[in-house]
Amino acid sequence: MSASLIDRRSADWPEGDLGPDRPVALLLHGYGSNEHDLAGLVPAIGLALPWASLRAPLELAPGASAWFALTMPGDPDPAPVMEATEAIWAWIDASAGLEARVVPIGFSQGGLMASQLLRTRPRRVLAPVVLAGFVLGTEQPADADLLAERPAAFWGRGDADRVITPDAIARTAAFLPQHTTLVERIYRGLAHGVSAEEIDDVRAFLAAEVGAEAVTPR
Repeated sequence: MSASLIDRRSADWPEGDLGPDRPVALLLHGYGSNEHDLAGLVPAIGLALPWASLRAPLELAPGASAWFALTMPGDPDPAPVMEATEAIWAWIDASAGLEARVVPIGFSQGGLMASQLLRTRPRRVLAPVVLAGFVLGTEQPADADLLAERPAAFWGRGDADRVITPDAIARTAAFLPQHTTLVERIYRGLAHGVSAEEIDDVRAFLAAEVGAEAVTPR
């Protein structure tokens, strides 16, 4: 995996190294998708932060990528997950600077990667958003720090999601409330996707935890 991940950036993406006071959003797609996918959420959320959407490094087919290969459903091999995590951090360091803080918004596999950023360098992560995702079962470098500090996080999922396994959901439901100040939302009848109600909840979460400047006024 290379540090030079393919990305799509907003027109206002800042040049040069960012300090910790200028957060940027990072969009992380799910299995089999690409960097254009979650960019469609930007106007729906009203995201006002500069943003970049990354293409995962594992190419499955033209236009279809993944952060790691599927092995056991809901219980991925930790080694490639950590490799992908380091690739994202290398991209952040190169594209935003060594002190930049990111607001990761990830769907499915990308949701796991958003949680990985938090579990590896939490002081550089602000208000992660996990959509229809889950957490890795293996202990991560910053888990003890999270247990003590419990930063804000959002986890949204549908009660009709048949893609994320019950074991993965149970693991996440045990981990996140202990290690974060969690905003959890479960949407009735929603399968493996994102609903308009969830978009509204993410918007409110970002406004509350990042600041009013993170989203456009309604």
